[in-house]
Amino acid sequence: MKRPLSTRSLVLLLTAVLMVSFILSISSGRVPIQFSDMIRMASTFFQNPEDDLMSKDLVFLWIRLPRCLMAVLAGSSLAVTGAVYQALFRNPLVSPDILGVSAGCTFGAALGLVLPFNSIYSVHFLSFGFGLMAVALSMGLARVISIKPVIILVLAGMVVMSFFNALLMVVKYFSDPYDELPGIIYWVMGSLSRITWDNVLVMAPFAAAGLFLFILLGFRLNILSMGDIQARSLGMNPSFFRMILITASSFMVAVCVATCGQIAWIGLVIPHLARTLAGPEHERMIPVSALLGGIFLLLADSLARTLSSAEIPVGIITALTGAPVFAWFMFRNRSSGWI
Repeated sequence: MKRPLSTRSLVLLLTAVLMVSFILSISSGRVPIQFSDMIRMASTFFQNPEDDLMSKDLVFLWIRLPRCLMAVLAGSSLAVTGAVYQALFRNPLVSPDILGVSAGCTFGAALGLVLPFNSIYSVHFLSFGFGLMAVALSMGLARVISIKPVIILVLAGMVVMSFFNALLMVVKYFSDPYDELPGIIYWVMGSLSRITWDNVLVMAPFAAAGLFLFILLGFRLNILSMGDIQARSLGMNPSFFRMILITASSFMVAVCVATCGQIAWIGLVIPHLARTLAGPEHERMIPVSALLGGIFLLLADSLARTLSSAEIPVGIITALTGAPVFAWFMFRNRSSGWI
């Protein structure tokens, strides 16, 4: 398929769109913020203590800005990990939660919400820990069976995902329906409403390191997407690189879900859009996926804050928009062999 734009031009164009989306997202909400106010408030970020700031300044610096930065980081991470998983498993229907990381994170968060003496830190810690545990169980089960590793790994992920979803239902059943259950349900739907600068500082290194690693191993991903036999014939150890890529992806997804809850469809839909725009080579597709994921989640979060007086969980917005877009991709690429 002929690309109308070079990779550099496409990345520059999407970067400009991301910057515009970032400004629009910061300005939207119950407290409107003009662009001139953004420049003034950004200049005072390291000058004035928090007590000397006005209410609009506090909204911009301590609520809106970290929230929008997290939308970019989480959207980029989910989109890039989705592209990596689709290449590793050679399946266009694979998403970042295929190995049960999202189910494990959600169960950990629900458990943290119902335990006595809970805090936001314990919720994040348990969510992150159970997410990594779910991936470890999937990979361990696949290693024990060790027949057709790619297919078995997917099936093991489905088993672990179902197990943690069952545990989540147990926690829901025994939780307080008036106090604890609403918090669990809200977490499952995903939201950026509680993001702080601490969350951004935790997420940023994982997102940056993962993106750098995936771009660096883009050529290896191209080889892995052809299958293990072709990879071995080219002198590559598919099991070793698959382990590295799955581990890095799992850490990124676990941090995202532990911080923002489950945000569906980004890791499934955005890689297809990036593949349509940039082609199948992962050296080109991964940066485009990162930019598109950030743009998509920024716009979805803006809609979540402005469509109604009460904030809508962003996972609802991504699902309502992602499903029709994926259906369109299925129709558009019906004869391409990919979908």
